[in-house]
Amino acid sequence: MSPESDLILARLLALHPKIIDLTLDRVWRLLAALGHPERRLPPVIHIAGTNGKGSTQAMIRAGLEAMGGRVHAYTSPHLARFHERIRLAGELISEEYLSEILEECESTNAGARITYFEITTCAALLAFARTPADWTLLEVGLGGRLDATNVLERPCLTIITPVSIDHQQYLGETLPEIAGEKAGILKRGVPCVVGPQDDAALAVIEARAAALGAPLLVQGQHWQAFEERGRLIFQDETGLLDLPLPNLPGPHQIDNAGAALAALRHLGATEAACEAAVTRAFWPARMQRLIRGPLVEAAATCELWLDGGHNPAGGQAVAATLARMAPRPTHLVLGMLDTKDIAGYLRPLAGRAKTLTAVSIPGEASTLSAEATGDAAARAGIDAGTAPDVLSAVRAIASQGPGARILICGSLYLAGHVLRQNG
Repeated sequence: MSPESDLILARLLALHPKIIDLTLDRVWRLLAALGHPERRLPPVIHIAGTNGKGSTQAMIRAGLEAMGGRVHAYTSPHLARFHERIRLAGELISEEYLSEILEECESTNAGARITYFEITTCAALLAFARTPADWTLLEVGLGGRLDATNVLERPCLTIITPVSIDHQQYLGETLPEIAGEKAGILKRGVPCVVGPQDDAALAVIEARAAALGAPLLVQGQHWQAFEERGRLIFQDETGLLDLPLPNLPGPHQIDNAGAALAALRHLGATEAACEAAVTRAFWPARMQRLIRGPLVEAAATCELWLDGGHNPAGGQAVAATLARMAPRPTHLVLGMLDTKDIAGYLRPLAGRAKTLTAVSIPGEASTLSAEATGDAAARAGIDAGTAPDVLSAVRAIASQGPGARILICGSLYLAGHVLRQNG
């Protein structure tokens, strides 16, 4: 039997026929009817960007919790279950409380048009306002300027992680246009930590910050983070930190760690808290090694990895991570949505993958078919085939011989399916 929250969420999906419709009018209406919970939150750190938002948030949370802080955190999408999106004072929201606040929001909304993301964001803000904590971490869902999380008059800090091309149908076709949407979270006089950016994106962010008098803490100008002799070196105006490498794998996590550390230092974190940020963070489906479950058993002696990156920058991050790993024949199991730039995603991976097995994403209407995915991989120069599902793909690769590396990748929706299937 489905939990009560699943039944409520299914009803909420029907309140607006369009999946994404960027405006804040409906959110403001519901928040006002709920008594403006967004005005009663613990100090908020608001995070936008194309890639790295979740990892950066996870590191900041680990650092704040190491100092004894109770931290609310909001993220999307979820992987295995909706509850992952709302963390109250360090703990995932309970089924009972999630159902309670969803029902309250549904009742207060009274059948008016509102998107699923908008009403569930209102529910998260309501839960945060009613639960004592020291900090609130809010991750933007899409864009920034018109995202449902962008309802705060004055967060204590904003962060913009690397901006790249994604969601063009909603955010604009060019990097400056997309950066302008991300920079929409900047607030007058509120400092913003800026991760590494293309010059065109940085120019837009800097112009917006200047117009608002928002102080910037920019990578390469005010802080830097880099790997040296197997250590993470972070330096800002306060001084230098010599830390272990992030426990989240991949060279791109150096940049994410840098943004997290810049934020933590601005908030007055101790060196011990900064070390905890990079050594204790956990963020699933970002080059995650799977170590148990039926898929691992099917992989036999092969390593099994999972990653949810789905745009060209995500493909570059995966390729860079694979380049740093011990040499093994690497086989991809790939499923993607038809809204994504599959050619851009595959381009950096072409030289890293021995084979690719294409699958469709179960239960997703917007999935690319396995055949279309396989054709795109072949055009990218990768030896490609198809399989009816992930388990079949893993078994077939494992049967070819021991010691290979299998990476399931291409979509957070596929990653969520894998985590549910694998227990």
